[in-house]
Amino acid sequence: MGRIWASQSALLLRDFLLIFLLFFGSQICDATERERTLAMIKPDGLLGNYTDKIKTIILESGFGIIKERMVQLDDEKAALFYAEHSGKSFFQSLVKYMTSGPVYVMVLEKPDAVSRWRALIGPTDARKAKVSHPSSIRAMCGSDLERNCVHGSDSPQSAAREISFFFGDISPAVTKHDEL
Repeated sequence: MGRIWASQSALLLRDFLLIFLLFFGSQICDATERERTLAMIKPDGLLGNYTDKIKTIILESGFGIIKERMVQLDDEKAALFYAEHSGKSFFQSLVKYMTSGPVYVMVLEKPDAVSRWRALIGPTDARKAKVSHPSSIRAMCGSDLERNCVHGSDSPQSAAREISFFFGDISPAVTKHDEL
C-alpha cells in the first residue's frame, strides 16, 4: 500500500510540475526579457527644473536610458503625437500646452518597462496623484490633469509607435539577455 501511494504521489507531483511549467515556464525562462517604453518630461517639468530629479528616479528604479533628447514640438507634431485625442474637447488646449516649451524624451528599458514606468509616474491627474500616490513623479511635479509633468506609453504597441515618432527605428524593441 505504501509503494502504491508513493508511486501515485510521484505521478501527481510530476503532472503538477508539467502543468506549472506549461503555464509559467516562459515567464520564468524569460525573466530577463527587457521591454522599452517612451518617457517624456513635458514643458512644465522642464520649466520647473525637474529633469535631473526625474532622471535620477528613473535610474534608481532600475531603468536603462537607451536614448534621450530635447525636442520643441510645433502644432503639427504635437497634434500628430496626440492624434488619438483629436476629437476630444481638451485637444486644442493639449496641443497649445505641449508646444509651450521643449519636451525631453527618453527611451527607457527594463523588464515590464511600460507598466513599471506608468506605476512610477502615477495617475494622469496630478491632483489625484498627490492624494493616492504621493511618492509618484506626477505628485512631485504635476499640477493637474493637463499639466501633469510627464508622459508614459500606455501599452507596448503605443511605446513602439511613440519611440519611432521621436527616434525612428531603434530596434530591437525587446532584447533578451542570456544568463547562466
